[in-house]
Amino acid sequence: MSEALARIRPEARMVSICLASYVLAAAGLLEGLPATTHWRHAEDFQRSFPAVRVNPEVLFIDAGRVLTSAGAAAGVDLCLHLIRRNHGSGIANQVARRCVIPPWRDGGQAQFIERPVPEATDTGTAPTRLWALERLDHPIQLTDLAAHAGMSRRTFTRRFRAEVGESPGKWLTQQRIDLARHLLEHSDLSIDRIAERSGFGTAASLRQHLRGAVAVSPNAYRKSFRS
Repeated sequence: MSEALARIRPEARMVSICLASYVLAAAGLLEGLPATTHWRHAEDFQRSFPAVRVNPEVLFIDAGRVLTSAGAAAGVDLCLHLIRRNHGSGIANQVARRCVIPPWRDGGQAQFIERPVPEATDTGTAPTRLWALERLDHPIQLTDLAAHAGMSRRTFTRRFRAEVGESPGKWLTQQRIDLARHLLEHSDLSIDRIAERSGFGTAASLRQHLRGAVAVSPNAYRKSFRS
């Protein structure tokens, strides 16, 4: 298949969905180009094809002649992107409504990676993580987390990194972002109220953090889930 792809005429447009990016990369068609694939396989993909500029955070990438998407659902977004580019937003929206899917999710929007709730064990930092998740609308400092776990700040940070793979502060911010995204998707709360509920305090702070995470504003994010 890789040999057949390599013989495709130069002006042809090629699209991969999910792990089909491996086929394009094996044929040398992604060398030096930005590309994406399913986030679970992004590290392996980068190791296998170091000349490819892998971005595991986005839904899809339009590199001109070659377009790649993340998971299967992101492939639908990429197809709608192609329809919109070739036939206009009106036709793309009609297709989206017929398929009962959101009419627009920008390619630069982050992949919707579900983060598991920590197991309720009696050891380590899991109980403290559960405690924090129940009060995201309150200010929570490293000192609070360490005190709840009965550890020093240094010990708690070391244990937390070993169990979770990131710092307590980064994890806490991500949980606030995840809660805000859930409320934007499933509630009619105002942006100000969602900012309060998720612990960001102000709409401006929520806007800044959400843009950093998924590259869209709260209003644009909410709009993408409503036809």
